[in-house]
Amino acid sequence: MRTRLRAWRWRRNPLRRRSDVVEAWTALIAAVLLCVGAPLVGTAVGRWAYDTARTTQTAQRADRRLVPAVPTEDAPAAAPSADGGGRPLYPVKVRWSEPGGGTRSTLAEVPAGSRRGDRVQVWLDAEGRGVAPPPTDAAVWQHALAAGVWAAGGAAGAVLLGRAVIGRVAERHRMAEWEAEWARTGPDWGRRTA
Repeated sequence: MRTRLRAWRWRRNPLRRRSDVVEAWTALIAAVLLCVGAPLVGTAVGRWAYDTARTTQTAQRADRRLVPAVPTEDAPAAAPSADGGGRPLYPVKVRWSEPGGGTRSTLAEVPAGSRRGDRVQVWLDAEGRGVAPPPTDAAVWQHALAAGVWAAGGAAGAVLLGRAVIGRVAERHRMAEWEAEWARTGPDWGRRTA
């Protein structure tokens, strides 16, 4: 009995209206898109994001270099934190030696609590400016995963929104069809035929 109730919109039936068929097909298409389309969109966007982030990582690793340097001033102390993460980085003036023998200085990020004269490792670009370190492999994967999940969620949301809009329009059409049917049937409803 249950199968008959669920599939009544697919069978020929005098009570079935055109809006019922449209709504049934919409539900089927939405289910397929949710089960197949959204994961495919998420996978495609995730792969694209991974390739883009990996290219950026490779370019930054080629352009940037890690050099030993000495801060010329104290870095602020780290504020207490409940997250337990690594020490934050603060921009401080540092001095380092060039391979040719000269010394240079620039503003670079050093770990919190670094004192003047300590040895620290800083990332520099080709011009000798202090820059952020290139993204790690974990950061590349996190970026790709986040992009893929958000894309799949967005695709699923769009499918569900489209399904809701079509369901609402189908409901309005169904009510209009019932109203027209009642306008034809209503006057004869209470009349006795004897």
